[in-house]
Amino acid sequence: MIAEEDFFKARIMIVDDELTNARLLERMLQRKGYTNLQIVTDSREVIPRYIELRPDLILLDLLMPYMDGYAVLEQLTPLIGSDTYVPILVLTADITLHARQRALASGANDFLTKPLNATEVLLRIHNLLETRLLYLELQQQNQKLEEHVRQRTLELQEAQREILQRLARAAEFREENSSDHPQQVGQLAEQLARALGRGVRDVEMIGMAAPLHDLGMIGIPDDLLLKPGQLSSNESAVLQAHTAIGAGILAGSRFPLLRMAEEIAIAHHEHWDGSGYPNRLRGSEIPWPARIVSIVDAYCAMTRAKRYRPAMDHSQALSEIERYAGTQFDPEYVAAFVQMMHSTTPP
Repeated sequence: MIAEEDFFKARIMIVDDELTNARLLERMLQRKGYTNLQIVTDSREVIPRYIELRPDLILLDLLMPYMDGYAVLEQLTPLIGSDTYVPILVLTADITLHARQRALASGANDFLTKPLNATEVLLRIHNLLETRLLYLELQQQNQKLEEHVRQRTLELQEAQREILQRLARAAEFREENSSDHPQQVGQLAEQLARALGRGVRDVEMIGMAAPLHDLGMIGIPDDLLLKPGQLSSNESAVLQAHTAIGAGILAGSRFPLLRMAEEIAIAHHEHWDGSGYPNRLRGSEIPWPARIVSIVDAYCAMTRAKRYRPAMDHSQALSEIERYAGTQFDPEYVAAFVQMMHSTTPP
């Protein structure tokens, strides 16, 4: 329900080259209770005054020197735009049908002929202002709804990110000193994707999907995960199954983020030369997210101490990454990674 005071506070611009006519309209509206009235007698001033005042309603004469009302309508229409509503009521002594049709076709919302009937003028103004105020109210409600949706979307995205991080940590916590490994992999994967020129959405998704690369470790026996030293060939085969286990957990999703996580889980141990596992993919057959994670996972693993070996320092790890460019890793991605790591502080 629109309050009566909202009508009377509405900004009304009266455009008429005859000051007497404009004053007559002004007094008519003031007696009714309207308080925010502006008179423009030079049609050349309508556009700058419109920009300054941003009126809720325009009362426009047609027959004026310099620029007639039709020319004013043509200039106002693009300023008002299609995404808003500012009603224009034409008031003119031209009683021809052609004038009415041309004015309405040029952007006017209503049309009255002179001499004016005060009751009819006030009713038309009230109706046009009611539509204008309802439109503004709807705009405000839409803005509030959009803000609410935006806030809820951000909350859901944050919840999604946290769930994925916790799921990744559930797998990594089974290994010694590895609770921050998923986050490091995600951060570096995001940075490398950006350095390689991937789009904003790809960069964002790989940052969330990469920490799930070893999700399949959930299905590997503890005695194997915690075994010190080298694994036998049979034990290695069991450990390698974590790629298929992780992909199986993530398979079948309709969400692009989880589909990317599935690609990473199954293929992040594939090698550029085809010697990796589980499917011996070669070169560009390996999905690009998995090629990124392959590099950053290896770097993070080398710079993290294990029970059976100390951590490498930053430079040693980068040298190892470069040494396997073209065999284990995509050489283009390695070059971008090394350049990126030389220009940033190691994690």
